[in-house]
Amino acid sequence: MKYEMKLQPEYYNFILNGTKRIEIRLNDEKRQQIKIGDTIRFLKEPELNEFFEAKVIGLLRYKTFEDMFKDFDISILSDSSMTKSELIDVLEQFYSRKKQDKYGVLGIRIELI
Repeated sequence: MKYEMKLQPEYYNFILNGTKRIEIRLNDEKRQQIKIGDTIRFLKEPELNEFFEAKVIGLLRYKTFEDMFKDFDISILSDSSMTKSELIDVLEQFYSRKKQDKYGVLGIRIELI
């Protein structure tokens, strides 16, 4: 199956540079459909005219972002230029704690195609 996801420029570049190897999302109904072996086309915001594709090589399910961050270093969740606390703040702008409690969170291990 193929999916599309939008990324802010900073995180788009982190994946292309090879530092970010786990894409982090809310595990809502849409993300629950993702399976290992699927392909995701990542589109660079705001214009959405640049993209790359990645293969899903692993799925990590957690209750909250904080729970996930206990198991992984920031260097593969984003980039070592950020702290875990900064990344959690960014993620919670998109996905409230209430939504995390309802759906859980998903770490999508990816490999560029």
